[in-house]
Order: sequence, then C-alpha cells, then structure tokens
Amino acid sequence: MTADLMVFAAHGLFGTSCITSLTVQSTVGVAASYPVAAEVVRATLDCLWADLPAAGVKIGMLATAANVAAVAEFIGSLRGKGTRIPVVLDPVLRSSSGRELLDADGVRLVRERLLPLVDWVTPNVEELSVLTGLRVAGREDVPAAALALQAMGDVNVLATGGHLDAPDDLVVTRGGAMEWLPGELIETTSTHGTGCALSSALLCRLVRGDEAVDAAGAAKRYVSEAMRAAVPMGKGHGPVRHLWPLVTDVKSKA
Repeated sequence: MTADLMVFAAHGLFGTSCITSLTVQSTVGVAASYPVAAEVVRATLDCLWADLPAAGVKIGMLATAANVAAVAEFIGSLRGKGTRIPVVLDPVLRSSSGRELLDADGVRLVRERLLPLVDWVTPNVEELSVLTGLRVAGREDVPAAALALQAMGDVNVLATGGHLDAPDDLVVTRGGAMEWLPGELIETTSTHGTGCALSSALLCRLVRGDEAVDAAGAAKRYVSEAMRAAVPMGKGHGPVRHLWPLVTDVKSKA
C-alpha cells in the first residue's frame, strides 16, 4: 500500500487507501496475512468516496471472497450511478515467495463479479493461467490466454511478462487489438512489488488521459526506470525506487 501511494505521488497525484489485509512481510517474503473484515472494507470505501471521490481506482490484494464481493458491490454501485472513472485490477493471487493470498472462492468471484466491472486487468503469467484455466508456460501461450481473459470481462488486458525469458508485456484492448511492449532484462535484486507498481502507474497514466497502449507503455517505462534507480536493500528482493521522477540524482531514460 505504501508503494502504491508512492507511485501516485511520483505521477503528481494524491492517493487514498483502503486496507484489505495486514501482511507480515519483508524483502525475504510474506510470512503471514491477516484479512480485514469485509464490512470494514466497504465502510472505508464509502467513507472515502463521500469526502474524496476518486479520479480512478486501483484494486490489488483482496485476501478473501467476502472482500472481493464488497469491492465488487462498491464498484458496481459507482457504475450504476454512471460514474465513469478508470478502474484497474491487479489480481494478486499469490506472493512472489509462494504464499496464497486469495482462496478458490475468491478467485471465482473475481472472474464472475469483479472482472466485468473493471476497465483493466494486469495479470502475470501465473495469474493469467489461474484466471483463464489455460496453460501459460511461455510467450507463445500468452496471446490466446490474454484474448480469453479479455472476452471474459470485456476488459483491457496488460499481461506482464517479467517471468518470461524476454520480459515483454502484451496489451489486448477491449476492441481486440493486440500489441507487444518490448522489455529488457535488468540485472537487479530490486524487484519487490514491480507488478503492483506497474498497475498503479497504469492507472496514473489513464487518469492523466493517455490512450490504452500509450498508458501501458508509459507504465512499463516507469517501472523499468524504478528498477534501474533502486538501491539494493534487505536480505531478499528489495523494493524499486518508486519516487525516482522526484529525485535529482536519477537520470531518466523515459
């Protein structure tokens, strides 16, 4: 959550937050998670919206099926009132250290209730496989799975390829257009939370008015520069440098 807020700040936006789960984690991994009650999540969302209605929404880790339902009800209420703001879903299903962060019932509700309400979904290859039920073992499997996911919710898809041999990402738009965003391998141990940062940066670019592929490309460049600018820390995979656009000792290639 603190990382997401830094991404928003780096793009000149003020972020508010609704905590869905408290995690015990470090650069080494996630040791435990303690979900927040769904009624607290919904009360928080309603409270924030009444005072600070958002220009966009990023959805990350939801932890429980009840929280998925609460968030889906909230987004559905906004859509029902005609509120058209970009909503980006980062389907956090498992930590990079292997800990399950959403159970099977929660995944089902993501597919059935939440996916049709959002504008973008940003799965990595493992999440793409879980959501679609299709095997995604390499780059050649990504297009078919991304198209299947796009059709499931009439949603734009940014399938991230950080775990592929060539870290290219694939954009599939609601209209069915498909475009690969080429990436480059960056030798660093500072990779903690790159997926979260990407989805938050994507939302920022959409709020700023970028079109679909341009927004995805700008978000990818932001994360690449955050990795390059990072200072190694911790005993595991350290954080990227989320605030790199605001510091003077970083030379941007973006």
